[in-house]
Amino acid sequence: LFVQRATPIPLFLLMRNYYENLNTIKSTTRTLVFYFPPFLGTLADPMTQQANLSSALAPGTDSTITFPEEHDDPRVSTATGGLWGFIKGVAENPMVKSVLDKTKHSVETMITTLDPGMVPYIKTGGELDIVVTSNKEVKVAAIRDAFQEVFGMAVVTGEAAESNIAPQPVGYAAGLKGAQERIDSLRRTGVIHEKQPAVSAESFIEELLPDKWFDIGCLIIEDPIHGIHLEAFTQATPVPLQYVQQAKSLTPEDYSLRWSGLLVTVGEVLEKNIQNVNRTDWHMVFTGMSRRQMIYGAAKALAGMYKQQLPPRTV
Repeated sequence: LFVQRATPIPLFLLMRNYYENLNTIKSTTRTLVFYFPPFLGTLADPMTQQANLSSALAPGTDSTITFPEEHDDPRVSTATGGLWGFIKGVAENPMVKSVLDKTKHSVETMITTLDPGMVPYIKTGGELDIVVTSNKEVKVAAIRDAFQEVFGMAVVTGEAAESNIAPQPVGYAAGLKGAQERIDSLRRTGVIHEKQPAVSAESFIEELLPDKWFDIGCLIIEDPIHGIHLEAFTQATPVPLQYVQQAKSLTPEDYSLRWSGLLVTVGEVLEKNIQNVNRTDWHMVFTGMSRRQMIYGAAKALAGMYKQQLPPRTV
């Protein structure tokens, strides 16, 4: 007889499934830990037990063996919320919370070491809900990582949005306008609520020095509920002058959006002129630093400023 062997399940898949139920496990563990420890219930006085037992066994009595009556533990009385009120009180104890947090951190560290792709799963949640005005992973992932790093947990999702300016914005004003236009577009079309906090990113080029052009990323966050509007910028990446001139030559003089920039992006020009260069992330070739890393740095600064301006949380 041949017995078919079960296909082994990769460890990281087991850990992924485990973490998806981590909150349930944590909640159940808290209940079990605080429901069954020796100090939870009250023990009857041994002298009382002995007296009752002796009385029950005394000669001439008709009663069978009796046991002491059970009385409700005053520590878990209904006046203080019953048993669950007691459990909640113990669970909120600073020392207990510290132990649970350290245990949770150790489990998360083990999971992310085995499977780095679990980081977004672990840190997605909490009260902060941010929408990024793009569905491109280079932007969404960088902003998600930054906000989760600053806030601990955050829900960060992406929605495609139009900027309504030239594909290659030129100047700080055009970059800011393009980023704001993306947020306004999502609100105008009803994709996001008018009060939804949103983060938008837009790249532009600027001549910071005579005949020296740089590519810069502009990030803004808009939170209508708290009246917060902030801007941050990525580091400036040098762009060789000849590629900027080529992008200008490919843009007609009567181009309707010429006021905001160029019809052809410098990324497109670089992709055509330099081998193994991608138009969406050519920064790595020129600086050794990816566009995602640059966006992450600016987004982390933006998240830090945003956190400082948010009102303190009330417990």
